[in-house]
Amino acid sequence: MLAGAIAIPTLPIGRYPELAPPAVAVTAIYTGANAQTVESAVTTPLESVINGVEGMLYMTSASTNNGFSSITVTFEVGRDPDLAAVDVQNRVNSALGRMPLEVRTNGITVSKGSAGFLAGIGFYSDNNRYSSLFISNYLDRYVRDALKRVPGVANVIIFGERRFAMRLWLDPNRLAGRGLTASDVTNALREQNVQVAAGSVGAQPSSEDQMFQLSVRAAGRLTEVNEFEDIVVKAGQDGALVRVRDIGRVELGAEDYSSRLRFAGVEASGIGIMLLPTAAAISALADFCLAGCAALPSWMSTAVMRPSCCPPSAGESRRLLPFLRSTNRRRPCSTFFCWLTSTFPVNRAVSALASKSA
Repeated sequence: MLAGAIAIPTLPIGRYPELAPPAVAVTAIYTGANAQTVESAVTTPLESVINGVEGMLYMTSASTNNGFSSITVTFEVGRDPDLAAVDVQNRVNSALGRMPLEVRTNGITVSKGSAGFLAGIGFYSDNNRYSSLFISNYLDRYVRDALKRVPGVANVIIFGERRFAMRLWLDPNRLAGRGLTASDVTNALREQNVQVAAGSVGAQPSSEDQMFQLSVRAAGRLTEVNEFEDIVVKAGQDGALVRVRDIGRVELGAEDYSSRLRFAGVEASGIGIMLLPTAAAISALADFCLAGCAALPSWMSTAVMRPSCCPPSAGESRRLLPFLRSTNRRRPCSTFFCWLTSTFPVNRAVSALASKSA
């Protein structure tokens, strides 16, 4: 026993037993459906095929009024999370034929679950310089992918997300007057807003006098408001064309307005950091904040909304020293620095490191 106790500090991390049970998350989106429809058409069929997968302990599910379905499958401790995700993916694939067309179009995501939120961070611009739509789009395009690559981070979720989308507002009276329905407009959009592979001219086999081979570039997906307004919905017998502008209007806006986030009276967007069950919270937080500092522009400010990690030990506080020094050099990361030095007041080591780095 004495020899075993002496050898404990020398054991590598990989030798310690896993304490958190692995989990696999299954998410799907049924656009335009309410909670009851999502439950009956998406969540229940998926639960029926996932139930009984090897090593499963239990599973929980949720269906919301914005068409979002989520299922979390928890496995026994020691189950390989990669194999568990593969087993769940195979079960989900067997139920794709029973899913609605909108769900199959959006896709069903299967990913390794997380141990909960590490922290929640709000992003905003000073003096309301940029709207939440612009900030959310910036986070989606330039920040989220960089943060997902941080070791220990399972997923990065944007709260109050505002993705750019082309919104079509239809007038019911104009539709009824021309004998049209919303499905007719949807079918016209699906047929005319496509990416076409036009091929090439002069490709082999061709005549001997053909000297050139040219690739044909055809107009692909529509990008401007006037292009969507010119979509032909119906052609009359006399040659008259009914376009989108005749039955409604088009504007560039956000894909979803179901949630709204504000901080200190200004428009903002938030990011939730999901932690892997096998990751260390402090190490992941330091790496996360360093990656966030490199991805943020100078005009964007930050505020931590919900820290949830445990106070660090003296050894873990040494891990934060290079992070505290680097964050003090950049203005966008000043909030991270202040939060880390004030979140752990019970740990004197962190306070000492913060004072030294300042």
